[in-house]
Amino acid sequence: MRLIDEAALDDITLGSTIFGAGGGGDPYIGKLLARDAIRRFGPVPLVDVEEVPDDANVVFIAGMGAPGVLTEKVPRAHEYDRVLRELEKHTGKKYDYVCPAEAGGLNAVTPFATAAVVGVPVIDADGMGRAYPHLEMVTPTLYGGKATPLVMVDEHGNNMFLNCDDNAWVELIARAAVVTSGANTTLALYPMTGAQAKAWLVRGVLSAAADVGRAIREARADHRSAVDAVIDSQNGILLFEGKVEHVERRNEGGWTIGRAEISGLNDDKGREMVVHFQNENLMAERDGTIIATSPDLIMALELDSGEPIPAEEIRYGFRVAIIGLPCDARWRSPEGLKLSGPRRFGYDVDFTPVEDFVR
Repeated sequence: MRLIDEAALDDITLGSTIFGAGGGGDPYIGKLLARDAIRRFGPVPLVDVEEVPDDANVVFIAGMGAPGVLTEKVPRAHEYDRVLRELEKHTGKKYDYVCPAEAGGLNAVTPFATAAVVGVPVIDADGMGRAYPHLEMVTPTLYGGKATPLVMVDEHGNNMFLNCDDNAWVELIARAAVVTSGANTTLALYPMTGAQAKAWLVRGVLSAAADVGRAIREARADHRSAVDAVIDSQNGILLFEGKVEHVERRNEGGWTIGRAEISGLNDDKGREMVVHFQNENLMAERDGTIIATSPDLIMALELDSGEPIPAEEIRYGFRVAIIGLPCDARWRSPEGLKLSGPRRFGYDVDFTPVEDFVR
């Protein structure tokens, strides 16, 4: 166990933007919520999943909506407290641990806001090892885990309790409610036991996010390349260096959807790249050839500072490095690719492992 204070939260926040693969919502917003809770209630215990008793009750805490909307409609801290209280009221169970559904973006750090207020630890694991745009795209789904019972709360004071046998249906129903609520809600979902958490979750991912954040911070302090520091710390691949020439982006159906067109710089001068995103960056093509796809992670970093750039913030003129990171091995299985591969998002291409890329 370790205690997460404000300094540790800063590193996790920065690293979680990398794991967000362009999406997951702005983690800075989540950091503000968690930081305020830590200031009021003290540091939050972060525990390894092996420390969790098999009979403990565990649940994911997550925000759901369009990342582009979250930058304008900031969630409020009491929603992250209320959502767990409502789940406990509806299920009659006390939840002993909370956990991020995804280690990327906003959802990596908002569970700390819940944990600080309620007084429970956060588990150093998640259900993705990155960020994905659909509720069913978590490792528990691969093992038959259920998203419900689920509670959703919104800024208007509405609470929704949902039971459903199929996780894909949960996504459809919850997404409709998110749109109705203004594309910004908070959820408690995928209740599980400690034994299930040990079998199902991606372990150590919040510590990994902290390691990435620390690597960026130390590289900047030493006047080294923060882009290289990220690549070295996570066995990443440099896919492209260039300048953003054009961005198409729209908020549609609770999603931030679009593409970024990039002209090459340095060794990539004369080449072109297009990064396609649906909340997260899902596919990258260079000169018309697909070089990286979901479920591997694709992320844009500011070329000089290494600052990660979410899909809702990338714009004309940015000088960027596009990097790829290998996903958790379970996502490369036939079942994992069916759930989160490129065809799941409407791209009629085969999965391309990022480590197969040759510059």
